[in-house]
Parts: sequence; C-alpha cells; structure tokens
Amino acid sequence: METRWIITAGAHRFVAAPHPDAPRTVAAFERLLPYRQKLIHVRWSGEAVWVPLGDFKLGVDFENHTSHPSAGDVLFYPGGYSEAELLIAYGSCCFSSKMGQLAGNHFLTIVEGREHLAALGRQVLWQGAQDIAIERA
Repeated sequence: METRWIITAGAHRFVAAPHPDAPRTVAAFERLLPYRQKLIHVRWSGEAVWVPLGDFKLGVDFENHTSHPSAGDVLFYPGGYSEAELLIAYGSCCFSSKMGQLAGNHFLTIVEGREHLAALGRQVLWQGAQDIAIERA
C-alpha cells in the first residue's frame, strides 16, 4: 500500500500522496512529521495558501520543481530569492514573490478532499491564518 499523509488545515481534512519524483524532499520533510504550523493566504501567486518559513533549511535543493502547480499540489520552496515556504495550490496559481517567479518542489499531491480546497482558500482569505497539521496516515 502506498504511503499517505493527512493534512488538516482549518476546518478541512485532506489525504495526500508523496510524489515519487521528489524523493529527497519527501524523505527530509517526513522527518519533521508530525508537522504543525500556521497557514496564510498567498500575496503574489493567485489561488494558493502558504506557510512562510523564513530562513528554515530542510537540507534539500530543487527536484521536481514547478512554477505552475495544479490544485492539490503541495510545494516546498527551499529559499534563495525569497524565504523558504510551503505552498498549497487550491486553484489557478503561478508561484511567485515580490522578487519574481519562483519554482518549488512538488512533493505531495492531495488525492482525497480536493473538492474542499477552494473552501479552505476562502476560509484562509477571509478568516485569516489557520492551523495546519501534516502527519502520517
């Protein structure tokens, strides 16, 4: 059976599968589980929410990176032009910052609960920061 992770964000629960093309990011992030943070709405990228991580170092570089995630894609940006961050796309998105376009490692894909992603985005946009927890299923 394939590994699954549970993402609880705001009032929503999602099931995510690690992406096979980002094994270093998956392995490094898995060592942080269970992971808890605050989720806020993006400023530059469109329909997405993010966890700002400042100068946090996960110990991985770019792999399977993209600037155009699809709804349900979870990216890790290791830092460089902007601060490190996690990004969860819930709709149309072009990953960027005030420094310009960025690319993040697509390391998780939400496979259950995708129909609630837009509601999560609206909740974060209109109600502010929400708790997020990521853990093994």
